Amino acid sequence: MSNPNEQQWTTVVKPRTGWFDIDLKELWRYRDLVTLFTKRNFAVIYKQTILGPLWILLNPLITTILFNVIFGGIAGLPTEGAPSFLFIMAGNTLWTMFAACINNTANTFVANAGMFGKVYFPRLTIPLSQVLTAAINFLIQLAMFLVFWVIFFLGQGSFGAVSMTPWLLYLPVCVLQVMLLGLAVGIIVSSLTTKYRDLAIAVTFGVQLWMYATPVVYSTTSLSNQPLMSAIVNINPMTAPVQVFRKALLGCGTVSTSGLWYSLIVTLVLLAVGVVLFSRIEKTFMDTV
Repeated sequence: MSNPNEQQWTTVVKPRTGWFDIDLKELWRYRDLVTLFTKRNFAVIYKQTILGPLWILLNPLITTILFNVIFGGIAGLPTEGAPSFLFIMAGNTLWTMFAACINNTANTFVANAGMFGKVYFPRLTIPLSQVLTAAINFLIQLAMFLVFWVIFFLGQGSFGAVSMTPWLLYLPVCVLQVMLLGLAVGIIVSSLTTKYRDLAIAVTFGVQLWMYATPVVYSTTSLSNQPLMSAIVNINPMTAPVQVFRKALLGCGTVSTSGLWYSLIVTLVLLAVGVVLFSRIEKTFMDTV
């Protein structure tokens, strides 16, 4: 008979109490669950709707038309030589994904409390699935943007200059950064809403205010005579990605290298804080929700 002290255990169960006790390998093992949650998101959003997934295109298109009439037509904001419609659509396409990442992950704990209390799985799979859902919607909206880009390119003698630049190579990194920034802010808010429910109500309003502090419908050059607004826009981590997006696809505006590095650093810091806070809250949230 073997000595019990010499036995090799195949599974060890232990509590996770540390702030930095995060198992990313476990999250990778549950990647199939992330896929299932992503499919569920589409089914829930467009179930029993007449137009279904067509709303993915209609929402940003209608918003772009309204912004173009108000800010491009009535207000007459400059667009740095690019067609006003494409200028606004470019900023709105990227911003829509970012806003969706925050809004859809900000209520993770409260909305899924019933499921969290019944079965164990890595809680980060749900906000990750929401970010992937937003990314898929973004790709569809980007395809629509490229259709309009071709139309304006063929008629640019009438509409204005349109061109792509080498910044196009950086575009995947830019999109990934926006996804991670949206995930970071979303999981920080979701962690705080377990105790402060007011945040769940205020987040939508806060995201709308954030949009106006981002050059979505205006160019940064139009703020040269407004130092306070210019300073707010410059410390906004979403400013650089929007500038890169427009520079890559429209060839307008400028990209600040220092602003780009600043945006990347802020994104990584917020993501680290968000993951640690989310991991900490998930251990005790059933006692507060």
